[in-house]
Amino acid sequence: MSVVITGMGLFSPVGRGVEQTFTALTTGRSGLARPPEGHPVRESLEVAGLLPPIDPRTVASGPETKVLDRIVVLALLTAADALADAGIEVGRDVDPGRIGVIVGGVGGMSTLEAQVVARTARGRAAVSPYLLTGILPNMPSARIAIAHGIRGYSSSVGTACASGAQAVADAVRLIRAGEADVVLCGASEAPLFPTFADTFGNARALARGWDDPTEASRPFDARRNGFVLAEGAALLVLERAAHAAARGVTGYAEVAGYGLTTDAHHPTAPRPDGAGAAECMRRALASGEVSAGDVGYVNAHGTGTRLGDVAETTALAKVFGVGGVPVSSTKALTGHLLGASGVVEAAACALALGRGLLPPTYHLDDPDPDCPADHVRGVPRATGTDLALTNSFGFGGQNVSLLLRRTAGAGTRTSPARG
Repeated sequence: MSVVITGMGLFSPVGRGVEQTFTALTTGRSGLARPPEGHPVRESLEVAGLLPPIDPRTVASGPETKVLDRIVVLALLTAADALADAGIEVGRDVDPGRIGVIVGGVGGMSTLEAQVVARTARGRAAVSPYLLTGILPNMPSARIAIAHGIRGYSSSVGTACASGAQAVADAVRLIRAGEADVVLCGASEAPLFPTFADTFGNARALARGWDDPTEASRPFDARRNGFVLAEGAALLVLERAAHAAARGVTGYAEVAGYGLTTDAHHPTAPRPDGAGAAECMRRALASGEVSAGDVGYVNAHGTGTRLGDVAETTALAKVFGVGGVPVSSTKALTGHLLGASGVVEAAACALALGRGLLPPTYHLDDPDPDCPADHVRGVPRATGTDLALTNSFGFGGQNVSLLLRRTAGAGTRTSPARG
């Protein structure tokens, strides 16, 4: 059964929506900056991927907006964008019981931190009675379901930086199993608060020492020294192809296959031999019934860490051979949105296939000899490929690969879908 992407809701440091996002990724417009004066992570981070302030009252009302975590706000905004882009109104275009929602992420941790600080300072009376509905990991999915009257399958995914990509894979399985016609899936992350920033900083995982913050994220570059923490959300509308066709809607791309594996190696470090990641990619190819030689582009996990980039390159070589497939990492511009990264990158692959243009890895001035690959670097590369793969790897050894196939008419797809 064919499953297609018919809607995209994208809100990352490089912009909001399909056009802003893909234009940034193919022109080099970075979303990375030094946190401004007064920002909660100003003292913790030299550089971050930032979104503008958003008033929770734009998506909700009442006293609970005081503890409505940013992940929920971003999830609600991108869900509305994705459904509008797909031309879907629940109840009109899809049966409320035949649409599901799956949203990944770590939960409302910044709200929890703020409430702990308040309780420490002022005692138990300072704790909001609405705290749980601000921090529970299922709240993005639940709030989206409430806002749009979605009465089908609903869940959250917590596989660290693989969460959003796994939500997409889970959505494909749900549709192929005949349990839904449409699934809204992805992730929302808001990690730019002091404790979260400080744990990565103290672990020396973050890029540092760059005079120009836009150059701090350097996947596969010899001078890379860590990733850039970023916030954002990305949700896709996945739809049974026959259901989309009946609505007269063209998909951006087909999610043709997926692979999921676990390294079973270390809580944070990847397997140096890349075996788990390589097997994950092979499973994605097998799921789509294609060979490695059919794939014309890989959007790498490529965070810019020393160990991670080498391990992924090693895995790519096991599957495609050294230099066997064009590779790039769009995290050079977006930073690392944790669980949401994989969904932004799946969207980038879908748009690259439809428009025949591969987004490059920017700031890849001096490729690391330990990361030999056919790097798309500096400028976009024209392509006629029909197949792309995107990788997401999370702490705990969680590996997800998504295989996307170009759909007929994708190159002329407009937003919204109708018309």
